[in-house]
Amino acid sequence: MTDPRYTTHGAFSWNELMTTDPAAAKAFYAALFGWEYDEMPMDAPGMEGQAYSVVKVKGTEMAGIMGIPPQAAGIPPNWGAYVTVDDVDATAKKVLELGGTILVPATDIPKVGRFLVLRDPQGAVLMAISYAMPAA
Repeated sequence: MTDPRYTTHGAFSWNELMTTDPAAAKAFYAALFGWEYDEMPMDAPGMEGQAYSVVKVKGTEMAGIMGIPPQAAGIPPNWGAYVTVDDVDATAKKVLELGGTILVPATDIPKVGRFLVLRDPQGAVLMAISYAMPAA
């Protein structure tokens, strides 16, 4: 991962759609934007067996589309943004110090990294992530 989106603290790095109908969403965005997809299984705890579609624009991975996970049942379909951080656990402490709320605590995503979901003091939701770097 040499792309600076994945290594620069504070950079927006990924976008993700959680939806009730991933197949319909993929068809819509493919027709609208010409997006292509790579399918991959998810192996994060509680997500086993669900599919994840990596969105590609001209061959470059840009986003993901997935079904709303069981632990988030009832939320409406939504796009979420990830911001790269050097240390997710330190970021969680800073969120609380600054008056924010942690909605999903720091959690490992196998082969991807560690993320959390936060809400700022005004109520906006955002994800922070530290990507797992491949061994050199």
